[in-house]
Amino acid sequence: MEQAQLSLADFRFLQFKEGDRRAFEYYFKKYYDSIVGFGIQFIGDQDKARSIAQDAFIKLWENREKVQKINGIPSFLYTSVKTDCLNLIRHNKVVQKYESKKLHEREISLNTEILNSLNFDSVTFSELQSLIEKSIEELPDKCKLVFVKKRFENKKNKEIADELGITLKAVEANITRATKFLKLRLSHYILNIFIYCFLQF
Repeated sequence: MEQAQLSLADFRFLQFKEGDRRAFEYYFKKYYDSIVGFGIQFIGDQDKARSIAQDAFIKLWENREKVQKINGIPSFLYTSVKTDCLNLIRHNKVVQKYESKKLHEREISLNTEILNSLNFDSVTFSELQSLIEKSIEELPDKCKLVFVKKRFENKKNKEIADELGITLKAVEANITRATKFLKLRLSHYILNIFIYCFLQF
């Protein structure tokens, strides 16, 4: 019985390699759910995992002649899904970094527009920038480092904590400390609306 089953499996595999769609459908039904589940573990998105799994089966069909053994089918599928999931993760990180940069640039532009609408002249604006930079330099070293990474590098609290080897609470405490100090330092020099635009997180 076992020999007969192996022979059937071998025959089906040969049919698959020769382009038999029924044999392909057999492997699709056999592996599809597990391949999708594997993709979800990587990217946490069922719809995208299904799309990637379907692409993997298309690649399998297009490269069927290169598969030498029956167990090469799941190996091909899992490898394809893993590669595509990792590529998607890398792509998303690049997109997020770009969007974060553009958002930060837009925020700076809006702050400038607010200043212009309030008729700040270039001298006043230059003095204001110098005061802000000087005030930041007066922060304690760790507090300043956390604030710069948060405000100017636009990093998330978790990223800052990982980079500096400190806890999330320590990051939050330093941000709060820096914000209070700078608001106090700048409160007598500029309008509250600018303080809000510059220091709000």
